[in-house]
Amino acid sequence: MNPTEYDAWYDSPRGRWIGQAEYRLMWSGLGCPAAGQLLDVGCGTGWFTRRLAAQSRLQVTGIDLDAESLAFARSQDPVSTYRQADALALPFVDASFDHVVSMAALCFTADWRQAVSEMVRVTRQRFAIGLLNRHSLLWIDKGRLGGSGAYRGALWLSPAEFRQAFSGLSVANLCLQSAVYFPSGRWPARLMEQLIPGGLPLGGFMVVSGSKTVRAGHA
Repeated sequence: MNPTEYDAWYDSPRGRWIGQAEYRLMWSGLGCPAAGQLLDVGCGTGWFTRRLAAQSRLQVTGIDLDAESLAFARSQDPVSTYRQADALALPFVDASFDHVVSMAALCFTADWRQAVSEMVRVTRQRFAIGLLNRHSLLWIDKGRLGGSGAYRGALWLSPAEFRQAFSGLSVANLCLQSAVYFPSGRWPARLMEQLIPGGLPLGGFMVVSGSKTVRAGHA
């Protein structure tokens, strides 16, 4: 799937519903910031980056390794800054960004724990990191036997495995929420999604959010 086709999927009824559900979860985890510098790690075609940039007082930077996806992102978004960079070794000093997000991009990263550590390192205030949930109907539908479609080869974690990755990092107030409980996207699924609390860790997409803390001696 090329970048144009991938981005266009979010304009399909199911794609738009899933994308909006994921975006709301991430935005809520960040605390709906009114301003600041924000980094989107693994931005791909910039579908989420563009929505973040629509928040008028956010200065948004997207990074990705794929040059073709970045070229597409730049063509669609003249406001944000896009850079080719590796999530495993972010080219920024500590606490460079007020807010840092990643939307399931780490599912295709060689060392997702290292990427989480790097994201926390460059965070100044809050982060929200999304990954795929192995304890979900979406995994049963798209993740088994190596995955299918856009999910082929993706990493799926349990909520406990995801939270454990933050052990030992300078973080506080960790919160795990999930969305996309019924992946069909049909109207009954959308209705049920509104009735299920996000704290139930059974949605196909899960976000761990939290705040950065300052270690003693580093103030």
